[in-house]
Amino acid sequence: MTKKLFIHAITKFLLGVVLVGLLIFLPAGTLAFVNGWLLMGILFVPMFFAGIVMMFQNPELLKKRLNAKEEQKEQSLVVKLSGLMFLIGFIVAGLGFRFDWYILPYSVVLGAVVVFLAAYILYAEVLRENTYLSRTIEVQENQKVIDTGLYGIVRHPMYSVTLLLFLSMPIVLGSIYSFLIFLAYPFIIAKRIKNEEAFLEKELDGYREYKQKVKYRLIPFVW
Repeated sequence: MTKKLFIHAITKFLLGVVLVGLLIFLPAGTLAFVNGWLLMGILFVPMFFAGIVMMFQNPELLKKRLNAKEEQKEQSLVVKLSGLMFLIGFIVAGLGFRFDWYILPYSVVLGAVVVFLAAYILYAEVLRENTYLSRTIEVQENQKVIDTGLYGIVRHPMYSVTLLLFLSMPIVLGSIYSFLIFLAYPFIIAKRIKNEEAFLEKELDGYREYKQKVKYRLIPFVW
């Protein structure tokens, strides 16, 4: 761990907390949006402790996860579309609370919380299995194909996990309208996966054979 990495990680974490808070509570017009606080809690508390663990046990992995700058034009578009989805989705959820649009029953919200936390556990498992994971598409020095654990079920378990995380977020916020907006995510991530696999086939030894071994990209028996 270095002082520079610590400052970088804490700064990005705090900026994330502030940005998400503003996107949720400003449109809501109040801090009394309980679902908003619920999402903030289950999102950022585990993230904080996961960051602390990575900082001491695998600072290189943390450094890679903090790097979100895409060099490829097509992938940069995917990142921008995802950001736009979050922007609109969170604002709509906040407005829904302010103007008393239909709010999902609390039992449904609690179910989404369970799914979200389960997905966070799977997220940690993916990071444990594949220490080459970065947030940008690249092949690192001495990188090998991982084909065990979750990688033996689907080729992109990290994206499978984010699918669960992101689709449960608007439900935690109680907004069916926000959920409809977040349904854009499977299509956005499908575009990223197709581009990423074309890159990995060219640049990563053994990836073509791995594709033959593990048939499904994102969802078992579906795609």
